[in-house]
Amino acid sequence: MENTRIIFMGTPEFAVPVLKMLHENYQVILVVTQPDKKVGRKQILTPSSIKSFALEHGISVFQPNKIREDFEEIMELKPDIIITCAYGQIVPKSILDCPKFGCINVHASLLPKYRGGAPIHKALINGEKETGITIMYMNEGMDTGDIIEKKVCKIEDNDNVGTLHDKLSEIGATLLKEVLPSIIRKTNHREKQNEEEATYAYNIKREEEHLDFSKTGKELLNQIRGLNPWPTANFILLETEIKVLEANFKEGKINEIGIIKEITKDAIGITCQDGILFVTKIKPFGKKIMLTKDYLNGIQKEQIMNQKVK
Repeated sequence: MENTRIIFMGTPEFAVPVLKMLHENYQVILVVTQPDKKVGRKQILTPSSIKSFALEHGISVFQPNKIREDFEEIMELKPDIIITCAYGQIVPKSILDCPKFGCINVHASLLPKYRGGAPIHKALINGEKETGITIMYMNEGMDTGDIIEKKVCKIEDNDNVGTLHDKLSEIGATLLKEVLPSIIRKTNHREKQNEEEATYAYNIKREEEHLDFSKTGKELLNQIRGLNPWPTANFILLETEIKVLEANFKEGKINEIGIIKEITKDAIGITCQDGILFVTKIKPFGKKIMLTKDYLNGIQKEQIMNQKVK
């Protein structure tokens, strides 16, 4: 099995443990990843995490702008199996039909729930108590292929996107290592997805980052941790965007929502549907991430008390 010729397709840091496992145990003949992107204020052209790993370990890299139009290099290599993990483009049927052991995907949810590009974010935002990893065969749909294996991961109350991302990333690598030999031997379990149970987790839109204080405190807390550390929840105060990374909540009777009603030494308290959301860690526009207490030390508190946030 060590001679099994694998092409790996992936892009972000989430996929690195999977590629690392494959590199240590199999023959990875090519890595396919997204083109380098301009990052930060200076727009520096930056390779993906997967490209960086591949180059460090002497693995050839292919970066098509549109894999649907540019895939001959993959076909010419005649891989035994193709494995994808958070690649970021829809793979055409020509590639799906190419390897003799099929195309396998490592997906960060318990399919058929949360198909799509933001399953970790949406599981947290929706207040799920558990999520997991699914190893599946790929087809032409979006995460609709037959399930090979799943592993559940409990969502802790203090989890956010960052912590859950890291846990699921490692689970994905471990689970794939366990099932890949049976896939190559063609003795693995295979189960069709129940379409009636399918839900979708499309990529986060800009408007989904904005905090709506007509929601309950619990919903707001789930939204904050479901967007932390990226892309981050926000509200507008005095025409300035404030990104919110951490908060806590106190239940109570409220007359008007979205008003700064309490300021403690550590937090700004904003009214919501069923109480006050105390924002404790923020990133004001143009500034670094800071504790709210440090932000409060640099302003006159009277300027924001009783202000309505947007």
